[in-house]
Amino acid sequence: MRLSAEVAANGVRRALDYAHAHRADFVEELKEFVRFPSISAQPEHAADVRRCAFWLQNHLRRIGLASRVVPTSGHPLVYAEWRKVPGGRTVLLYGHYDVQPADPLAEWRSPPFEPAVRGEALYGRGACDDKGQLWAHVKALEAYLRTAGALPVNVVCVFEGEEEVGSTHLIPIVERHRRALHADVAVISDMRMRAPERPAITYALRGALSLELEVRGPEKDLHSGLFGGAVHNPLQALCEMLARLHDARGRVAIPGFYDAVRNWDASERAYLARTGPNDEEILRDAGAGQAWGEEGYTLYERTTLRPALTVNGIAGGYVGKGAKAVIPSRAVAKLGFRLVPDQDPAEVERLFRAQVARLTPPGVRSVVRTGFGAVPALMDREHPAMRAAASAFERGFGATPVFLRSGGTIPVVNALQEILQVPPLLMGLALPDDGLHGPNEKFHLPNLYRGIDTFIWLLDGIRRIRSESREQQPLAGASRASASPKRVRTGGAR
Repeated sequence: MRLSAEVAANGVRRALDYAHAHRADFVEELKEFVRFPSISAQPEHAADVRRCAFWLQNHLRRIGLASRVVPTSGHPLVYAEWRKVPGGRTVLLYGHYDVQPADPLAEWRSPPFEPAVRGEALYGRGACDDKGQLWAHVKALEAYLRTAGALPVNVVCVFEGEEEVGSTHLIPIVERHRRALHADVAVISDMRMRAPERPAITYALRGALSLELEVRGPEKDLHSGLFGGAVHNPLQALCEMLARLHDARGRVAIPGFYDAVRNWDASERAYLARTGPNDEEILRDAGAGQAWGEEGYTLYERTTLRPALTVNGIAGGYVGKGAKAVIPSRAVAKLGFRLVPDQDPAEVERLFRAQVARLTPPGVRSVVRTGFGAVPALMDREHPAMRAAASAFERGFGATPVFLRSGGTIPVVNALQEILQVPPLLMGLALPDDGLHGPNEKFHLPNLYRGIDTFIWLLDGIRRIRSESREQQPLAGASRASASPKRVRTGGAR
């Protein structure tokens, strides 16, 4: 099914008209999607995750895609496809329907799984990360299929239910089904824009390593009056160890940690200074009054060019009302590394374990458990698909997009580059103040509408990459600017 330029242009116009006429319907459907408490990290919500997967699969089937739910040893994956353009380009759409836990519940203005529209925003857990952004792709497909009855390119959809816990089972599926998942380009919307009127294409992501450090002492909790000062307190020992993981300058104090970190030249740092947020913007978005971190770098550089170690949680002892005179038998901290090219999660884990062994004081024992690891990703800003994405944003938002680095991690991106040899397009629709992973998460509805328009233009733009060349040139292939050729290593919960 080849489309002439005139037919294709008419198809874009009809799809855009359909999308504009059905905006209210799209929002109501998105509300239904958000109502599923599809929290992948909490076992008690496993049935909700599964129900959400089947709801999404049925919706994709209704709009005209062949779809199915693919079971895994964890949460299911939703796969859909439309392949009716022989010899045409193929676009892989990736997104995730699982969400973060909603805690702390007391800080939500409205219940997290009872989506509410206030002003121009839809509030609810997952409204933006990533159900709303995923929805923009789905509705762009629907707009084409309900008007032209066809898409301008072949499409494969992979919507997973474990992104928020490290994509544990997705990577092996990608490994086993390389041929079925073959595509010319992959499109992902799970990141931020620069501002409401300034779209962005993300060209770099940090990698990640999730670890748990447990310190054990006496066999049982002890009376602090009888034993305080006589035996080491595991909670105190854990805090002392954590305090020694950074030095006074904000650097990670693990020998060898920075050995593989790239030193970027002045031109890259100048580009970041021109296009990225300044220190004041980042502090405002964080709601923080003062900066902290590695000296010698802007806050944007600290969160993108440089690696980081954060303490994500700590537990031990008594935390109820009133006092309890107790020395806890154990204490636990959850730690998260954000890694940059060319850091390897496995090597960082080895260095961390060695440092923990050195820091563990006499009288207590330490145990390190690995959650998951993901390799950093870096994309080529000059790739033809990047130009198609920039053009689509210009048409959909009426503004030229900026290229941004992100401090976040999407485990599948490196797998797309290294396993499938598919160039990723990271076209986020979230705003800096959308509250991802926090209370009162929201999605700016104008971004949903403009995002749908953008993806309608993008599908046509990727079609035109082929038609404008005398012979079809492969778009797929590892970016020449990609990170080191290491595979994603996953496991456990993020």
